[in-house]
Amino acid sequence: MKISARNTLKGTIKTISVGAVNTEVAIEIAPGVEVVSIITKSSAERLDLAEGKEAYAVIKASEVMIAVD
Repeated sequence: MKISARNTLKGTIKTISVGAVNTEVAIEIAPGVEVVSIITKSSAERLDLAEGKEAYAVIKASEVMIAVD
């Protein structure tokens, strides 16, 4: 895989929740640490996602903000 995004987190798909239009995918990148993404149902099907399969969370952003209460 070659990609221009600098932030890729490799992990294992822990859960997939399929909806009518979108699919929620949780990738465990370390024990107890998950990254969750909402993608289209058609993208999830095209990627042939399945629980237990290795995948990458790719983060493309110009900035990350931090907030506190």
